[in-house]
Amino acid sequence: MRTVLLTLGFVVALVGAPIKLVAFETQATSAFVLDHSTGTVLLSKDADVPLPPASMSKLMTLYVAFEAVRDGRLKMDDTLRVSEHAMSYGGSTMFLQAGERVKVSDLITGIIVLSGNDACAVIAEALSPDGTEAGFSRFMTERAKKLGMTHSTFANSNGWPNPRHRMSMRDLAILGGRIIDDFPEFYTMFSQKEFLFDEKESQNRFNRNPLLGLGIGADGLKTGHTQEAGYGLVGSVAQGSRRIIFVISGLQTEQARAREAEAITNWAFRQFTTAQLLQEGQVVAEADVWMGETTRVALTAGKALNTLVPSGSDGKVDAEVVYNGPLRAPVTAGDTVGTLIIRPEGLAATEVPLVAATSVAQGGVMVRLKTASRKVMKKLLAEAEGAL
Repeated sequence: MRTVLLTLGFVVALVGAPIKLVAFETQATSAFVLDHSTGTVLLSKDADVPLPPASMSKLMTLYVAFEAVRDGRLKMDDTLRVSEHAMSYGGSTMFLQAGERVKVSDLITGIIVLSGNDACAVIAEALSPDGTEAGFSRFMTERAKKLGMTHSTFANSNGWPNPRHRMSMRDLAILGGRIIDDFPEFYTMFSQKEFLFDEKESQNRFNRNPLLGLGIGADGLKTGHTQEAGYGLVGSVAQGSRRIIFVISGLQTEQARAREAEAITNWAFRQFTTAQLLQEGQVVAEADVWMGETTRVALTAGKALNTLVPSGSDGKVDAEVVYNGPLRAPVTAGDTVGTLIIRPEGLAATEVPLVAATSVAQGGVMVRLKTASRKVMKKLLAEAEGAL
């Protein structure tokens, strides 16, 4: 394994003297902050621990519902019947009555804005492989794994307390990002502040997301609260070309959740600067080649890399090139032969594939003889030095 240490400069406007990043000290028991635009993890606190997600897990029910609408299994103007089971849920509800029929568009809006436990169950029973909420929960668990959510298991459709209903903060961030990327036509619904489904039942009509309406670019995604889980939020905020997705859980009060969410947003946007570290095809290093027509080949970045660095940093980041070397000829241009590992100060490492810039054919007889003779001489010199 060959390792080459590098210092990469980046192109970015820097203002003021260099400063050291100060980590955000969150009051949440578990938290995850992701710069969605670059994929940079800004904060991770017990982010892979499966915890009770409360109503934040309704995002998974919504994702499956959006898929069903997109592929035609469900239409927004379809009406679904409310079952006795769906009506039995307490907590946040749309006050649905058993036997009534409700439009899918109203049910989805009711889940997003009103956090309707009953609405989730209606959707679940309609889309379940066996017509039950339990069957829908099993389906969601399998679907989540395919989306890369490895610490999520579902026992119901709405986050009702259950020891088998768990999600990690990282999984919730993954899910939020997939909703934003996969369903832009539905994502605008998450910024809706109010939905009055039934004028006779007006107690529950406001979106509980504390960031909406603050003028800071917040447009999603979902709050959650149970006694076991505390107060949580999957938040999404866009400012300029950047978007952050963050998940917090375990806050003690609704007010603490609001303060923490705004503080994280301010920190994420004010303490980091976007930097272009690499362009696709940029030469990064050279690798040794064994038994080739040439002894070296240039390594280029397999993709462009924009990342975040602490605001006021000095324009450089540490990096290393790692490859199994020397590379054995023949080498084909475009083959991935190594990895560039970028380590911005205070942030998680980022990896970029490195590819061979040109092809290197296997050397002829003379090349192989010269290489073999050099190897023999090197071995004899090493043995001679050891005998002294």
